[in-house]
Amino acid sequence: MTTPRSADLRSRDVERRRLDEHSHGMRNWRLWGPYLGDRQWGTVREDYSEGGDAWTYLPHDQARSKAYRWGEDGLAGISDETQRLCLSLALWNGRDHILKERLFGLTGPQGTHGEDVKELYWHLDALPSHAYLRMLYKYPQAEFPYERLAEESRRRSRTEGEFELLDTGLFDDDRYFDVMIEYAKAAEADILMRVTASNRSAEPAVLHMLPQLFFANHWSWRENHPKPSMRNYGPNRIVAEHRMLGHYTFHYEDGPEILFCENETNPRIMGLDPGEGVYKDGFHERIVRGDQHAVRSEGPATKCAVWQKRELEPGESWTMRVRLVRGEPIIPPFAGFDAIVDTRRSEADRFYASLQKDIPDADARMVQRQALAGMIWNKQFYALDVYRWLRGDPTLPPPPANRKRGRNSDWRHMNAADVISMPDKWEYPWFAAWDLAFHCVTFALIDSSFAKDQLLLLASEAYMHPNGQIPAYEWNFGDANPPVQAWAAWRVYQIEQEQNAGSGDRGFLEQIFHKLLLNFAWWVNRKDNQGRNVFQGGFLGLDNIGVFDRSRPLPMGGYLDQTDGTAWMAMFALNMMRIALELAMHDSAFEDIASKFFEHFLYIAQAINDIGERGVGLWSESDKFFHDVLNLPDGSMRELKLRSMVGLTPLFAVETLEPDMLKKLPNFARRLHLFLSRRPDLAGLVARWDEPGIGERRLLSLLRGHRMKRLLLRVLDPNEFLSEHGVRSLSRYHAENPYVFENAGARIDVAYEPGESRTEMFGGNSNWRGPIWFPMNFLIVEALDRFYDYYGRDFLVECPTASGHFRTLHDIADDIAERLTRLFLRDEEGRRPIYGDCEKLQSDPHFAGLVLFHEYFHGDSGKGLGASHQTGWTGLVANLLARRRGIRR
Repeated sequence: MTTPRSADLRSRDVERRRLDEHSHGMRNWRLWGPYLGDRQWGTVREDYSEGGDAWTYLPHDQARSKAYRWGEDGLAGISDETQRLCLSLALWNGRDHILKERLFGLTGPQGTHGEDVKELYWHLDALPSHAYLRMLYKYPQAEFPYERLAEESRRRSRTEGEFELLDTGLFDDDRYFDVMIEYAKAAEADILMRVTASNRSAEPAVLHMLPQLFFANHWSWRENHPKPSMRNYGPNRIVAEHRMLGHYTFHYEDGPEILFCENETNPRIMGLDPGEGVYKDGFHERIVRGDQHAVRSEGPATKCAVWQKRELEPGESWTMRVRLVRGEPIIPPFAGFDAIVDTRRSEADRFYASLQKDIPDADARMVQRQALAGMIWNKQFYALDVYRWLRGDPTLPPPPANRKRGRNSDWRHMNAADVISMPDKWEYPWFAAWDLAFHCVTFALIDSSFAKDQLLLLASEAYMHPNGQIPAYEWNFGDANPPVQAWAAWRVYQIEQEQNAGSGDRGFLEQIFHKLLLNFAWWVNRKDNQGRNVFQGGFLGLDNIGVFDRSRPLPMGGYLDQTDGTAWMAMFALNMMRIALELAMHDSAFEDIASKFFEHFLYIAQAINDIGERGVGLWSESDKFFHDVLNLPDGSMRELKLRSMVGLTPLFAVETLEPDMLKKLPNFARRLHLFLSRRPDLAGLVARWDEPGIGERRLLSLLRGHRMKRLLLRVLDPNEFLSEHGVRSLSRYHAENPYVFENAGARIDVAYEPGESRTEMFGGNSNWRGPIWFPMNFLIVEALDRFYDYYGRDFLVECPTASGHFRTLHDIADDIAERLTRLFLRDEEGRRPIYGDCEKLQSDPHFAGLVLFHEYFHGDSGKGLGASHQTGWTGLVANLLARRRGIRR
């Protein structure tokens, strides 16, 4: 029998059908995905040291030998959604002193500017169901320069650039292998892995390839915990048995040698006799060191590899195929193998062709597709039971006693075991609360179900603190990230609503709204130091942007009234009001709570202009800019007149009210007018409340038209914030005029630094003193759109400043979006600004069409800086490229 639902599923493209099947509980297409980490070593969750030194407790050199407690990593790997069983790739060029099983990089203390992956790899394609995944890894044929990378980076000062793998000369004359890794699903738990290696050198070269299957070690931490097993079973087949996963079979073609070992710690790294056991580093010991006793040729074991070696002629390619199936395959495992993989790739082509049908430029389509692929590849299984982590495991010696009072000790309720979108699975292999909110807005373009699940996850009881705080990141769950979850929830709702012809998921919106009520209350109770509706908050994700390290107590005492903390809360209030109004359209009970957030916004708007009615606000009339205000122990207040992105955050707190909505919600409209009539002092703060805008809209904003124009005068000035590639995080004015703070004989200078950070503040691995950051630029673009909705085409602003050209706010938003997308697109000379002066990346044909998505970008040149695979929030370029076709997403 054909139902309307089944007919509808068949009528849509195959990938959309898979996503529908998953969201309706028909099939679990997310059972397997790219959830294997890129770096589990050097993380807080693997750190059991007394001093909390995660980087040195489990370094890269021990990662091959020591079993992980809370997760797994591997090269180009996947796992099931509980990360019990993992599949990845290992490589050896015959010269390295380490089997290449995972990506290498420098730790925070080792790197010139903090942690930095030192590899060349690209996430090229992916479907949100993970039915097709493709990535490229470039592997040198000469010995990998582990020590040289560390030594040269250690030698360089912060004023020098990063020493990268391409700088070593190993890729000169194309002496490397291109290794293309593809995964395709024949069914939810039927995974085909195809690895194709190509010799780019003019000389023959030897390569060893080892697809490897292994169980995550869950058995070493508890007494009598059942242990899974793998063993040879018949020709070209390995059987893997797990009490929770069941029976899997791993199939390989003729020719390889099969290796087995245990995913357990080698006692040798602790100075103990390893005896006759076989351990996690068995494949390394067998292949690199030639120790045949380090592995078994049969099971039982918990880790296995299919090992093949081949000498490739110049230009020659070699393909290995393996297949992992739950149960037994119905047909021979390699019958039609390549056809299935190629079919999944063509399905990906159709999926993105539909998504990108209105983007005419092929290069822009390619950039957007790789941005979305990077988002999908950066999903990771994240596990951490903080209570158990603090107390230790019964089979191991107890951790140092001071851990119970140390890092994250007040987050004992938190118990994570979920697939989460990471900022960058190597440099930031842990979730960050505000990063994740931006990720969801991009994921909504391709998989709104996953986006909604992610937002609800961090607000769930397993994550959110009982006091309402959302965990920030694992180095300090108790830190404060900007409260952008309500904005993200509303944007995800809007994007899905547009995709579904006006039908939005109000159930999701109501569920997240109730959770965020708790979080809003936490902010009000914990971050408003004096109860004056002016907020602090700490570093708020902007690392070194301030005069002081905002995550620590001020050196002279006192506290900061923060423009960004206050503006974020104004934005939070408006976002919550807007969600409540949407819910009130179907449930009038939400009208009262919408009024509550409307009024709270007005109190914040009043306070930002006059803190505690003391005649000092966060807006400086002399400087025509927003600044933080320092409250000193003697009761005096001092403006910190630094022109930074902090001063632009008040732009983000903007919302319009449609006349039709006010007519449909009479209780809200009545309460609104009564309140404003009673408090005309507050009504005057919200951009001429009594004057309707275009289409009778009403505007709620921290900025009146005149003040907004004064702020935009600086934002759009090329000598201040406006770069060819977006809006800088610090005004270029400070290049020649550093901000100087002096107090009690101490002097602090803050200057414009368009590239990497020259300070070690907050770890020194990112820089908010000049570079361009996507999340803040994206919010500027969105804010200008909202202002345009109110002011319309007659409200013109000079752009760029002093150019004589006047434009609408919508046109300015488009201009900034265009500048941001140009970072990744080829210019008239065929060069991408993100790659700067690196000729290999700019002009080598084997690097053509490969795009990296960096953490931030040089404030003048646009060169990519920081983490190199942070499609996380830089993935917002996908939304901006959709905008180029005239759609706000």
